[in-house]
Amino acid sequence: MPDQIAQQLPRRWRRPNPWSLGAAVIAALVLLPVVAVIWFALTPTENIWPHLRATTLPRYLKNTGVLMAGVGLATAVIGTVTAWLVVMYRFPGRRWLQWALLTPLAIPSYVGAYALVDFLEYAGPVQTMLREVFGWSSARDYWFPQIRTRGAATFVMSLALFPYVYILARAAFREQSGAGYEVARALGAGPLARFWRVGLPLARPAIVAGVAVVLMETVNDFGTVDFFAVQTLTTGIFSVWRQGGNLGGAAQIACVVLSLIVILVTLEKISRRKIRFAAGARNQRPVHPTQLWGWRARVATTLCVLPVLLGFVLPLTVILSHAFDAAEWAAPGLISAIFWTLLVCGAAAVITVLGGVFMVYGVRLSGQRLPALLMPVTALGYAVPGAVLALGVLVPLVWVDNRLADAILAITGDDPGLLLTGSAGVLVLAYVVRFFAIAQGTADAALGRVSPSLPMAARSLGRTAGGTLRAVHLPLVRASVGSALLLVFVDAVKELPATLMLFHKDTLATRVHAKASLENIAEAAPAALVISLVGLAAVALLARANR
Repeated sequence: MPDQIAQQLPRRWRRPNPWSLGAAVIAALVLLPVVAVIWFALTPTENIWPHLRATTLPRYLKNTGVLMAGVGLATAVIGTVTAWLVVMYRFPGRRWLQWALLTPLAIPSYVGAYALVDFLEYAGPVQTMLREVFGWSSARDYWFPQIRTRGAATFVMSLALFPYVYILARAAFREQSGAGYEVARALGAGPLARFWRVGLPLARPAIVAGVAVVLMETVNDFGTVDFFAVQTLTTGIFSVWRQGGNLGGAAQIACVVLSLIVILVTLEKISRRKIRFAAGARNQRPVHPTQLWGWRARVATTLCVLPVLLGFVLPLTVILSHAFDAAEWAAPGLISAIFWTLLVCGAAAVITVLGGVFMVYGVRLSGQRLPALLMPVTALGYAVPGAVLALGVLVPLVWVDNRLADAILAITGDDPGLLLTGSAGVLVLAYVVRFFAIAQGTADAALGRVSPSLPMAARSLGRTAGGTLRAVHLPLVRASVGSALLLVFVDAVKELPATLMLFHKDTLATRVHAKASLENIAEAAPAALVISLVGLAAVALLARANR
């Protein structure tokens, strides 16, 4: 009876659905940082946009564009070629290489940058061996390429990010029908022609999606480009805000970054919309790998081993060579960094996953248009670079903090200072906004696999919506929820730009950056090793999910 009365009421008099309100609040939290950045860019206290446009902005744009082009092309080639080889052919080491090609994801690109410089610098093992072998006494006796360059940054980031393309391309190749390749072979197409004319066009949407993620990660990167002294849009936000003290200028550069992200997302969606392929459900034959022999097998193994050696084994070996200093493992700074990392990233993972489950369940339960329209908006945070997100979170917070301090001063006569700015709660909020798309996507896929008859039966037995979620859905999606918790936790552990800008205490990521910036790789190694081990846990989970 109450439901019938509610349906007869005018739309404006209906009581708001709590699930709709929850979806609106979550969407507002995600959009608030972006709106704040745009607002402060349009209303700067001191407009330095003409000065930026005439001086540093062209350099920031050029370096960012060159990095995006280089990293995007390299990751597309490495990820696509390795995925094609492990799906289409059998060769020595293929069984373990198809999973080993995911391991570079465990090494953040800034850790790879520190390891590469330590390996190739003048005092590193490579140049030391060259001097010993050839009898050279100083750097004047021989030529060695410069290490801290834009090309080196492209190299490191490509090796760290190509698995994003590899995993999507591998899935696309595996899902293709073997009949198409058999027809192409019968028509006289060789291996290269089958790849270029059949496999690549069918896998193109997946490859483009992977490259789009890579390009967004490239724009977001701060640790690598800062270490290699490459001035990009992200480093420009830091320098204009922290060194120049100009919030409006930093927000204006952040808007340029946001524009690049919007362009990337739009192009990726257009690419997928224009090219669509569908395979018939009946008589679909899987691809049967072809056995390679002789030099062809050795070439295939080498092409798959090299990215693993350079992107995972080399940086991990360099880290391990410095990580055996027992004194550094007991250092108070490292222990404090581990504590704050576990606390902040753990809290962010729990809140993010709970929010993702709440929103997806609410959208499915309410059946109203508002939550359904708002849910895609909440995925926007993952596309927003950490530096932009930090700027958008911190600026409104400082305004609230100042008003709160003024109120306390007026009441008590004591100035408490800034209470919220720099706290762990602010960083947790930034992580929740940044990685909410992971939790939402995982929850949406998991809840979609639950048979509708189960919750209907629970509701008919008197369970409330919340009781049905606890008693029916959560036990069935427990594994997926655990996976989402781990993935959000790992991404939060590796996040550097937002952590540097929002938190006053050291985490593992900021400790690695601080020590390595002072050329103290030995003290940075333990924290870097812990980050890599945490990343390996996520890689293991990813490999298990993609068997």
